[in-house]
Amino acid sequence: MLEKLLSEVTLANILIRFGFNLLVLTILVYFIYYKHSKKEEYLFSFYLIGVVIFLICALLKTVDIQLGLALGLFAVFAILRFRTVNYTVKDMTYIFAVIGVSVINSQANIPPPVIGAVVINSLIIIIAWLLELYTRKRTLTSFIIQYKNLNLLKPEARQDLLRELSVLTGYDIRNVVIKEMNIEKGSAELEVFFREQPT
Repeated sequence: MLEKLLSEVTLANILIRFGFNLLVLTILVYFIYYKHSKKEEYLFSFYLIGVVIFLICALLKTVDIQLGLALGLFAVFAILRFRTVNYTVKDMTYIFAVIGVSVINSQANIPPPVIGAVVINSLIIIIAWLLELYTRKRTLTSFIIQYKNLNLLKPEARQDLLRELSVLTGYDIRNVVIKEMNIEKGSAELEVFFREQPT
């Protein structure tokens, strides 16, 4: 019964797939992406992109238009919209994952229908989660600070500089890059790198 329902283009079919897609998007975007990145401003975009792509692809079955053309049109609009936004490589990858998951959930009929969809989506979710855990242990987070003690910027005072910055910021500073130095004002702009503690 369910297999027949999922193979037909009906409102019930679209709503069942939509609910499943929303569940997968929530796990991928909220519980994996947001938990590790804390970028709340992108939640709206990722959810809405996933929802709109899903509905476009699901409704393509009812009109005479090719999937590639529809995705190409969306890609053009996405490039125009996001070209001025400073997305990281990881953010762009999540956008691609959201689009891919939504297309898969709207179009794929992998037998058996329910188990096939669960397996494919689970693979994407598990791989994203494992990659987040792997990169979180190895990547450093950075921020910019203004620093006044120019004497500690000498190469021989590097360890003292790292210790002082760790005390000042409360983070375990692992690396420092001098972005800009103003000798007249006696200040420098530093990018400091630290490893976040798992939450």
